[in-house]
Amino acid sequence: MASVPYESDSLPESFISGTVVHIIFRNEENGYTVLIVKVKKSNPKIDEKKVTVVGYFPSIDTDERYFFEGAFKEHPRFGKQYQVQTYKKEIPTEKDAIIAYLSSDRFPGIGEKTAAVLVENFGQNVIEKVLDNPDNLKKINGLNQKKRKNIYQAMLENQGMEQAMTTLTRYGFGMELAVKIYNAYRERTFDIIQDTPYQLVWDIEGVGFYKADKLGKSLGIKRDDPERVKAGMLYILYEKTMQDGHVYIPWSLLMQEAKSLLNDPNNKMSDELLESALLQLAEEDKLIQEENRVYMASLYFAEKGFVTKIKKMLEREEAGTFSEAEFLKALGETEEQYGIEYADQQKEAIQKAIHSSLMILTGGPGTGKTTVIRAIVEIFSKLHGFSLDRSSYKKEEPFPVLLAAPTGRAAKRMKESTGLQASTIHKLLGYNGVNGDEAFAKDEEEPLEGKLLIVDEVSMVDMWLANQLFRSIPEDMQVILVGDEDQLPSVGPGQVLGNLLETNIVPIVSLSVVYRQAEGSSIINLAHSIKKGELPNDLMTPFEDRRFFICNKMQTADVVKKVCEGAIKKGYSPLEIQVLAPMYKGPAGVDVLNKTLQNLYNPPKKKKRKVTFGEMTYSKGDVILQLINNPEEEVFNGDRGVVEAIIEANETTDKQMKIVLSFEGKEVTYTRQDLNQITLAYCTSIHKSQGSEFPIVVVPMLMSYKRMLQRNLLYTAITRARDYLILCGERSAVEFAVKNKHKDERYTTLKEKLLEKENVSSHE
Repeated sequence: MASVPYESDSLPESFISGTVVHIIFRNEENGYTVLIVKVKKSNPKIDEKKVTVVGYFPSIDTDERYFFEGAFKEHPRFGKQYQVQTYKKEIPTEKDAIIAYLSSDRFPGIGEKTAAVLVENFGQNVIEKVLDNPDNLKKINGLNQKKRKNIYQAMLENQGMEQAMTTLTRYGFGMELAVKIYNAYRERTFDIIQDTPYQLVWDIEGVGFYKADKLGKSLGIKRDDPERVKAGMLYILYEKTMQDGHVYIPWSLLMQEAKSLLNDPNNKMSDELLESALLQLAEEDKLIQEENRVYMASLYFAEKGFVTKIKKMLEREEAGTFSEAEFLKALGETEEQYGIEYADQQKEAIQKAIHSSLMILTGGPGTGKTTVIRAIVEIFSKLHGFSLDRSSYKKEEPFPVLLAAPTGRAAKRMKESTGLQASTIHKLLGYNGVNGDEAFAKDEEEPLEGKLLIVDEVSMVDMWLANQLFRSIPEDMQVILVGDEDQLPSVGPGQVLGNLLETNIVPIVSLSVVYRQAEGSSIINLAHSIKKGELPNDLMTPFEDRRFFICNKMQTADVVKKVCEGAIKKGYSPLEIQVLAPMYKGPAGVDVLNKTLQNLYNPPKKKKRKVTFGEMTYSKGDVILQLINNPEEEVFNGDRGVVEAIIEANETTDKQMKIVLSFEGKEVTYTRQDLNQITLAYCTSIHKSQGSEFPIVVVPMLMSYKRMLQRNLLYTAITRARDYLILCGERSAVEFAVKNKHKDERYTTLKEKLLEKENVSSHE
């Protein structure tokens, strides 16, 4: 804190000391500010009397003097700017000046007499001494408790922010994150980071356990402090659920992981200490312990709620009361309408769907799931006597059929195949971006409206979202879940589709006959061979719709580039070509391949506008992927788009750079700080491609990906290709993946709870 002058031998390598004379621009949301500073002193010495200073400041005042640390950078458009890493408000150092400063309007409650007494007792660094230890005020006679509190509060409000910011940046928190922390706690910031730094883990997105632990250690918090232990245990639980997909973790595993995380050579965690922390977390409703299982509270109630709803749906009487004759009449009309004759397996699926309150439809590529979905919608509407023409409904009148999928691209495919409106599950439920039960507009109190709900790509739906969806389903709505059990499970916790299929209590129709083989799709043949754990003899044989190019990991990026170059020459656009890699790092990882393909499709040019965010640089024409749900803009995780324009800050009314993105015709404008929501999408991970389909898919397969190579990963990648599949890399990697049937075993009690106690009849 700058309550004392800087001694010459302790001055930082680069600083500017001066008075703020003008604020050019300020973003109140994140504190990003551009200001003009009249320089009084600097290191190294500069000739300019005034400089442009930029940085993140929770608060900054004109006519006040500040001490800025940072470095000069050359902005391509705005020239020389001083980018601040940390800053402090400077305080007068002469005795009379300090007394005048403390007795000014900045510090209500401190008059000239009290200010003089404070300076007499504590000297020039009076503010620092009071803020570091408010009890120091007890040493001064004549100050009652109320007066001491007022003095401390006044100093905290005026100088605590800079002190908090200094502390945070000193311990590795960047200015932007430090501003975020200050905006959350305001005048309580310094007290919180001093007394309960581990609270940052729960309250502030972007502050993980390791950051908070570094801060705690620096502040002298004991390694066995209960708050540290609780933070560590919750961190492990969160990582194991959100990162590894578990709904709970066994008590013994949590204990083992906690000791590994929290122990150090001089301090071993006892079982008693860990169990005490678990008990406190349970009392605070942050976790649930059931037998030897430990859950995040939200996931425990999500699984419990989902089980209750499924059992309730299965207890309903048969949904449809239509006779065989009525069904066959509607079926015949639909076959005539589409010029198709449904196979026996497809007829079974359609009929079971019509008569079930809940049904699961599964099947691999080419088995006709889309055909069946379209038939179900048509026949359902005929039997129930309603129109599928949206124009025949009033604006406020609910449409009887709801179609949804986890991603925007999967929803678009549903819309194209049925001709009906489809949306993401988040949009269907009215997701608003907040956390917890209030994140969705639809729930038990405000349920969905309609007669039939069909959800596609259910393998991607995690436990939490599944519960949110099912709690919004009214009693009289029929539900059909569609998915491919051989694909990768959800990124989030649980394996909802897999567990439901294992219980066998929900009516299931598995489509197994491959119809698209007749169309000559060797991609479909390959996918079904892999599904069976077989590698076809013609793997290396060139087909009209697939090829395999042999190369090693150092050659892969060049091979991928040449393949994509060839596709571009044949008239395909970058949006129609998708490269899928199992891992991010390495010479053939997502990161390297994205940069390689960006240089191919959209090479940098001198006059081309660009914006850099982190390690990514974007310019007009770049293909991007949305990483998080943005309900305000109706753009969701997994949506693919293109950078349409970059508008410089001096060209906008609010003086902020704008990036215009187009998501399949829908334009969305982001500011620079919103760019954490996107990434380049020339190459993506196989996990992020779920629910999508592309004309051309390029999949590198290498033994360097070994820890990721599993049958369901390869199967998922191959089934993303609609027209053409290119495999490149090592045959041995494909063989390894096909043989490795191992699926990530996830800790979940969904199956167990669905089968327990209730006498729910199985549907063989």
